[in-house]
Amino acid sequence: MTAIRLLLVDDDPLVRAGLSLMMGGAEDIEIVGEAADGGEVEELVDRTRPDVVLMDIRMPVTDGLTATERLRARTEAPQVVVLTTFHADEQVLRALRAGAAGFVLKDTPPAEILAAVRRVAAGDPVLSPTVTRQLMTHAAGASADTRRTRARARIAALNDRESEVAVAVGRGLSNAEIGTALFMSVATVKTHVSRILAKLDLNNRVQIALLAYDAGLLEDVGEDGH
Repeated sequence: MTAIRLLLVDDDPLVRAGLSLMMGGAEDIEIVGEAADGGEVEELVDRTRPDVVLMDIRMPVTDGLTATERLRARTEAPQVVVLTTFHADEQVLRALRAGAAGFVLKDTPPAEILAAVRRVAAGDPVLSPTVTRQLMTHAAGASADTRRTRARARIAALNDRESEVAVAVGRGLSNAEIGTALFMSVATVKTHVSRILAKLDLNNRVQIALLAYDAGLLEDVGEDGH
């Protein structure tokens, strides 16, 4: 099995050392580099070609949000998992909108951080529907109506089947679960997800979920995500 190539980005050397010790001990993960500031990330990515970047959100010169936006705007960009100390954080939500595949709290148990990196490397987002809803609630405010109008205009570009798949993605369902719920093969689900990403100019499932929330399509989602 090919090891997951991981780049660590945090301005605190003790945090980097702890993450390196923890992550580097896993047989399926290779630490390919470390950065102390978001401004160093693009050059390191070019040099080390990581699969996943574990990115601190707050750094003194170039923060993790800016670095994430720059990375995810590139072709063949690595996946990004944001490191943060707060659950409901406007910067975290902005990083997710920019294309981060999820976030983990800095006090998350080591096994869960490892699991998050593995999931993202496999193409799965690290974001439950409940956490998504908490973020969206935190961000709700004067701009909510504007966001909803814009989101609905974008969603209107989808056909009925694609809209159903987008809602299912927002509910946190896997491709297999979507296939069962909508009576289609997993291959067909994957095709629909790819078309949604292309039509809406998005780059991962988290962004589909956030857009569905913005459009008000998931207001009836229960605590279990269904």
